[in-house]
Amino acid sequence: MKHGYSLAACFAITAASSSIGTEAFAPTWPSLIVPLSRTSRNKNSPLVLSSSADEKNDRLEEKFGGFTVKQRLREEIESPFRQVRLFFFASSGVSAFVAFYFSALVAFKAYIGGYSDVPPLEDALQQVVINGVGTMGFGALALRELKIGKANLERIAKGGLLARLVVEPAVEGSARRTLKDYRRASRVIIAAGGSDYINRLAMSLCSDQLKDENTLPAALADVDIVIVPVLLGEDYKVVDSKAAWRNGVPGENDRNYDNSRADEIVAFPLGYGMWNDYLESDIDTAKGQGFDVLENGITITVKKNGRILRRATGLPPYGDFVSAMEVADGSRFGMPGDSERYGGQ
Repeated sequence: MKHGYSLAACFAITAASSSIGTEAFAPTWPSLIVPLSRTSRNKNSPLVLSSSADEKNDRLEEKFGGFTVKQRLREEIESPFRQVRLFFFASSGVSAFVAFYFSALVAFKAYIGGYSDVPPLEDALQQVVINGVGTMGFGALALRELKIGKANLERIAKGGLLARLVVEPAVEGSARRTLKDYRRASRVIIAAGGSDYINRLAMSLCSDQLKDENTLPAALADVDIVIVPVLLGEDYKVVDSKAAWRNGVPGENDRNYDNSRADEIVAFPLGYGMWNDYLESDIDTAKGQGFDVLENGITITVKKNGRILRRATGLPPYGDFVSAMEVADGSRFGMPGDSERYGGQ
């Protein structure tokens, strides 16, 4: 009877609702959208736009555990089954530990004797070993998944920081750009070091060091190379690279020095704080391996897709860039827009 009464009540409510005019209900969303006429539009009154997109972006940029939601989502996209594996290994490890605990109790009881419900000591110890190995094995696999996941998150976070780094192209009047703006169009070579290193870098591009004319800037431009010279102070912090580049001191073998010769392929770093944050780990790694970062410098080669091709010390290997870069970073084999250039299908 209860069900019949409820069903009847529902029909009664529905009938009553349908008998009431539509004025009894709040207007639907489409009815709230009222076009602004030319006469009612006031240039001094700002348009009220939906902030749902901004709120969504804010949520994606929220950090927990040192990484943003967006970075964690990207890591899950790259490794979609990591959480599944982590859950399996962790739960299996916990189960193996519980079994290890109880098998250890059984082995202890078998050792002291006097219990009729326990297996022989040899069998009990065998179970202890099996469960112990399972605990350590599954625990190690779970820990490995955690470490790999954290390493991927750190790589993704650093890649995001790399994309936000700001540079000023050397050509006068050029607008500031982020490294993200160079994606799909150019390969960026970050060359960081002390004042002597930056001076040698400038001379290698802006002066004639051999018998004939230095054509490296044009050759590098042909393979879409952009050089970012980053001057490091004695404390390994980024300082004004543009002034050091423009005020280079030619040596005995540096003929016809012109500091604007390579402007087409050079950009100077701006926003030193972000550059310091990005280069800190690379500098520490190079120093830990015994390299003199200020004297020899470090180079970071960024591919067209925004990923790191390689890290090295010393001046950039211009010959490798000119002769093999299209193959080295994979652009010859499938970068969008390269079919016309290489005659592909």
